[in-house]
Amino acid sequence: MTEGTDSYDCLVVGGGPGGCVAATILADAGFHVALIDRAKFPRLHVGESMIPYNYFPLERIGMIEAMQASDFPKKYSVQFVGRRGKQSQPFYFSQHLDHPCSQTWQVTRDVFDAMMLDNARQHGVTVFEQMSARDLLEEGGATVGITGVDAKGVSHAFHAKVTLDASGNKGFAMSKLSWRIIDPNLIKYAIWGYFRHAKRDPGLDEGATTITYLEGKNWLWYIPLRDDIVSVGVVGDKDYLFDETNDLATVFNREVGKNAWVKGRMAPAVLTGEFHTCVHRSYRSQYCAKNGLVLVGDALTFLDPVFSTGMYLALVSGELAADATIEALRAGDVSGQRFQGYGHEICRRIEILRRLVYAFYANDFSFKQLIMKYPNLKGAVTDCLVGNLDQDFTALHEALAEFLDLPEPIQHGRAKV
Repeated sequence: MTEGTDSYDCLVVGGGPGGCVAATILADAGFHVALIDRAKFPRLHVGESMIPYNYFPLERIGMIEAMQASDFPKKYSVQFVGRRGKQSQPFYFSQHLDHPCSQTWQVTRDVFDAMMLDNARQHGVTVFEQMSARDLLEEGGATVGITGVDAKGVSHAFHAKVTLDASGNKGFAMSKLSWRIIDPNLIKYAIWGYFRHAKRDPGLDEGATTITYLEGKNWLWYIPLRDDIVSVGVVGDKDYLFDETNDLATVFNREVGKNAWVKGRMAPAVLTGEFHTCVHRSYRSQYCAKNGLVLVGDALTFLDPVFSTGMYLALVSGELAADATIEALRAGDVSGQRFQGYGHEICRRIEILRRLVYAFYANDFSFKQLIMKYPNLKGAVTDCLVGNLDQDFTALHEALAEFLDLPEPIQHGRAKV
């Protein structure tokens, strides 16, 4: 059975941060917007740590006041812990940024994402939860909507002038169109859990993200959340993590025991729920858009999460895609050509961050080496890590190339015209 629905100016598939930003901006511009998501919110999601420049898309959609009123831990800094357990001095964002964005947050994603979805509703977005996208509707080479199935198994047809796919790493449209291209050099495995009673640093450092180095270029995240919860995850190569056993608890506890700092922090910790695991396959879609269709966030690209840039890319791509869609709709032209600028800009930002990720994993390299030789580039590295990417990083890339083989920019991710 198929039930017809109204047609929309814009249909957004996915209610995560990128989809909510895009939908809210489009609704604020006066368009009739629907958003569908297969889940019932709130729902579990990983990716809790924000970077400072997440502030600006959130400010645009009116979320800053709600964030300031929330009980999410305030994040003022990031710090690093060496393999032997030596803790660095925290890097405080305020030392680099004289702006309210220098204080950001560690968010519990089920709560934060539900806040974002409610905010979209308040701005006029029509939201359908528990609605799974099934197929793209195509006419004359253009996407004109999707078919979806609700929780009762009833099919629905959603028609729209533009469909924005923000469906996350499942990549609804990317999968349907066979557009996903894996980066073979960035395939990592992660094991993580949520713990009560794990130790936190006092004062301003209580909400700091800590990146802890393990053997080789493997690492661990330590992210304090609300309600006395800390998110702790191990990331590494498959051969490294699972060389002895596939038991998640055994592998996780083995790695925690290798670093004195983490071991001490975790001594009183109690696991809540169970351990989770996933494969961090960095990828990018062959195209970011085609006639009537635009990809956003993880539905377009995923980059290794070592620098906490996942939500940044989702929020920024949602904003950029929405602006391109507004221009296309007002021009009466939603062809792939109209989204060329979006593709160029989002790929430019991805490439900047991708080079830093390659540098992080490069053997016999550390950013300390770079800064010791080129102290004038410390600000450029910091700008990358806080999300301030509206500048030329040629000097940084040239300096990095003296230490390691940087990846060549890849061309996929532009619009299909």
